[in-house]
Amino acid sequence: MGASKDEREARQHFAERYSPEPDDVLDAVERAVLGDAWGANGFTTVAEANALGEQAGLDENAHLLDIGTGRGWPGLYLARRMGCRATLSDLPVEGLRLAIDRAARERLELTGAVVASAKDLPFASRSFDAVIHTDVLC
Repeated sequence: MGASKDEREARQHFAERYSPEPDDVLDAVERAVLGDAWGANGFTTVAEANALGEQAGLDENAHLLDIGTGRGWPGLYLARRMGCRATLSDLPVEGLRLAIDRAARERLELTGAVVASAKDLPFASRSFDAVIHTDVLC
């Protein structure tokens, strides 16, 4: 099934949003407001991400799916903090590329990055121990 008009528009909007490289000013604002810098990716705070990871029971044995991950927030953050494996999914490939680069730089266990709509994910049932989506309207 092809992408809907809304999905095409969202993909275009976020492709433009993720194209510019993060800068020091945005990083400083994000650290002050959210507690970490991920390239103006969302509004979920570090405390909220920590609570998600704890409530989901993430640990080094868990496999997390982050839907609508953008540049990898908070999926990669939780992989770093909780030691879990992470698979990332979103529509704009530009954000996923940045997430893949960050995972490589930080040596995080990224098991995949998939361009897909939350409405039509290409994963088998029970593929993950936890699924999160923050700052996403599906």
